[in-house]
Amino acid sequence: MNNSVKSIAVFVCFICAFVIAISCKDESLKQKSESPVIAKAEIKSEISKPAFQPSKNFNEYWYAGEAEISSYRLEQARYGEIRDGKAVLVFVTEDFLPEEQVKADNYSKDNIPVLKLNATKNFNTGIYPYSIMQSTFYPVSNNKHAIKVSASIQEWCGHVYAQLNNREVFEIKSHSYFQSEGDQKLNIKKAITENELWTQLRINPQSLPTGKIDVIPSLEYIRLKHSEFKSYKAIASFDKNYYSLFYPDLNRTLRIEFNSEFPYDILGWKESYKDGYGPNAKMLTTKATKIKTIKSAYWGKNSNADESLRNTLGLE
Repeated sequence: MNNSVKSIAVFVCFICAFVIAISCKDESLKQKSESPVIAKAEIKSEISKPAFQPSKNFNEYWYAGEAEISSYRLEQARYGEIRDGKAVLVFVTEDFLPEEQVKADNYSKDNIPVLKLNATKNFNTGIYPYSIMQSTFYPVSNNKHAIKVSASIQEWCGHVYAQLNNREVFEIKSHSYFQSEGDQKLNIKKAITENELWTQLRINPQSLPTGKIDVIPSLEYIRLKHSEFKSYKAIASFDKNYYSLFYPDLNRTLRIEFNSEFPYDILGWKESYKDGYGPNAKMLTTKATKIKTIKSAYWGKNSNADESLRNTLGLE
């Protein structure tokens, strides 16, 4: 009798283990096969408005094999003071891989055309320099959120990096030399990203959202202020050739000035918020004023003789 019971118990355990193993295997295969499909579907159907149809002017300007490079005089708020520096906005069209979310090496009908913005800032805080770069990959179709946004900040204390990937949700990875931030991975609900608005403006300013909206602030702001990765309530508005965002909870305002005529180039911007720490924090305004815009295939301008282009841009 005891042997029979033991045999039955062993058989039951074997069946349970087999069912669990099969279930885990099926779930694993399900995740591997469905996740990319879901991600691609999400990218294709996020915003209920028709895809942007590029005009002849648009194609001639943005698909001429050159990038648009604009330089700016920068007055940057940091540690409760205004610092002089330079900023550069580099806009260029690229083919983007929807799954890997990187620039495509080769053309494919499955690639997503994006308008990429690389935005850089360089300024000094006392003895040590700051270098900031943000990259935004925004679909030219203008009816989706940015596919990818990243930001890095380097200074003598250390460096931080953050990246947002648009998949089934917004997947965020953040790395920092601060103990309280460290290495983070988190998912947040999709919303408008402040970073994407700069590129959306270049495609069609009239398509920019207005009124009360939820916006994820720029990754630069989130990292500099050590803020939480999430969307915040904002009020968006137009005033002639200015587009503004006001975040009540952050007491922060961003105001972008742009040319009201195509190609809607950015003339400058202002960003105001309390800068500094504790009771010494005060409302300061970062300002950027355009110096020069050129079109160039800059990736091939890497010889010593090409340094004169930096003088043209007012960067030397």
